[in-house]
Amino acid sequence: MKRLSIVNSKPMVRRGAGLVASLALATVLVGAVAPTASAQPTRPKTTGKIEEAEIEIVKERVNQLPEATRNFDKIKLPAVPKAERKVTYSFPDFRLPTDRLNPSVKVLTIRSEEASPLTGNFVKAGIGNYGTFYGRGYFHSTRNTDHAYGLDIKHINSLNGPVDGKNSSVAQSSAHLMGELYRGTAAFGATLDFGRERYNFYGYEKAANGTPVPTPEAKDIKQVFNRFAVKAYAHNRAPEQVLTYDAGIGYRYWSDSFSASESDVQLNAKVGYALGETSRVTVAADVSVISDKDVAPSRVLVPDNAPQVTRTRSFVQATPAYEFLNKNIAFSVGATLGYSSDTATNVSKAVIYPAVRLGYTIEPERFMVYAGLGGSLQRVTRYDLTTENPWLNRGLNVADTHRGPTIYAGFTSTPARGLELNARATYARDRNLYFYLNNAIDPTKFDLVYDQNATGVLNIHGELLYNANEKFRLGTRMDYNNYALKNLPEPFHRPDFQGSLFGTYNVFDKLILGLEGYFYSASYGISYRAASTAGAARVPDFYRATDPIVDLNLRADYRITPKISIFAMGNNLANRQYQRFYSYPVKGINVIGGASYTF
Repeated sequence: MKRLSIVNSKPMVRRGAGLVASLALATVLVGAVAPTASAQPTRPKTTGKIEEAEIEIVKERVNQLPEATRNFDKIKLPAVPKAERKVTYSFPDFRLPTDRLNPSVKVLTIRSEEASPLTGNFVKAGIGNYGTFYGRGYFHSTRNTDHAYGLDIKHINSLNGPVDGKNSSVAQSSAHLMGELYRGTAAFGATLDFGRERYNFYGYEKAANGTPVPTPEAKDIKQVFNRFAVKAYAHNRAPEQVLTYDAGIGYRYWSDSFSASESDVQLNAKVGYALGETSRVTVAADVSVISDKDVAPSRVLVPDNAPQVTRTRSFVQATPAYEFLNKNIAFSVGATLGYSSDTATNVSKAVIYPAVRLGYTIEPERFMVYAGLGGSLQRVTRYDLTTENPWLNRGLNVADTHRGPTIYAGFTSTPARGLELNARATYARDRNLYFYLNNAIDPTKFDLVYDQNATGVLNIHGELLYNANEKFRLGTRMDYNNYALKNLPEPFHRPDFQGSLFGTYNVFDKLILGLEGYFYSASYGISYRAASTAGAARVPDFYRATDPIVDLNLRADYRITPKISIFAMGNNLANRQYQRFYSYPVKGINVIGGASYTF
């Protein structure tokens, strides 16, 4: 037996080397046999026999490919400093009605983890004390790069409340329909909203001058709001595009039990055009035309059949600006031009405010400071006011707020993974800034009152969010406000301090715990002496400070199967019947439990 050793030590340097090696191996074998045959020409030929041999191949070759030469490199742009963002993160069904606190806990956004699969639909229902029923249906498409659509229906009602049972009952129903189409970097969509809310004016007196007052019937003190809104929009927010746009057109309608109504046609648009890699020009514009129908403001009791007056409220505002971004500096300069036809105080209808902002990134993605000078008109509508205070009076003089000039400074920071901070200080001179004050004829209803001079407003704002891999999340938001008033004795029903806290903890996938807490400092209402005659204006007695608000809410969701879950919510667990608005205590401990089904 013959042994042939083939050693291959040459490195291969280009594609097809495997084929060359195979051909070389065959050549060596043929070459090794051919010389032997020619050296023995007289040897007899053997037919059909292959000489036994062992072939040993030692493979020492290392296949190496040279590093390819890149003929292009991606353009590297400087890191963009984080923009100031306000994102609402809350359990949308966490709170129950009549606790007139802002139900949204606003915290900083975080970089989202990998999205989990969506089923798109769920229904849930529950019951609780105070004769409470809660129901919700959520029917949405799953994640899709081409389109999205969905319907969200909610209803909650309490048959009884903190004062005289059904006299303080409440009910809220709403439906939200949306649809979007995605075409490249552009999106086109529309929304449709319906809402109906039932409240009662239960802040009445139990006695006057020591004499018991008859308890009114629930039907005589009811208030009902009807809401309708539709909007169509289109936007292209891809930052790499030369032209970006965000435009919408909408209509909102609101009415109440006093036959007051508000129709609002809205237009809004923001367009940006890139001049280069580091600069851009933008124009943001908003238009709103409201047809407002209500009785004329009066200092005497207004009869139910009083004639109504229709007025038109016009609002136009535009902010052209030049934006510059280079390495660690972000700079914007422009101006805000606005017009509002409202005349609640002696203020000019047309305004011009500067719009200047400078941001400097000290450490990319970790710490940025900013400061600016600005101002703007802020649209005020009955649609929005009644979501904050549902016990408003008839004959209101609703006016847009003139906020400016305004100076502000702050910072955003991410000092560690999962931790984000935001702090800002703002000082503004506001005109037409509204406050809520109990009516002198019927204290169960609230009027809008204004300081006839500018109100200096100092706001110190702070936010914090900690997120640990979506398992544990904790956030807080705090605001301190100081109001420098000239004519009003107190900033009625505007507390100096507002703080909120929320957290979620995913214990072991099946159990999720949630926390929400609120703390509001005392605010002021007014107490009146008993009226001398029915329907007469009352004499103010003293300004009454409400108790500080401490509100604690807990929630637990337990997944029995991938489709079935049970939940429990506890609201106002501190059992404090605080008064966000004077003479309107809220419910004590309110617990609701139920189940949900996902499909």
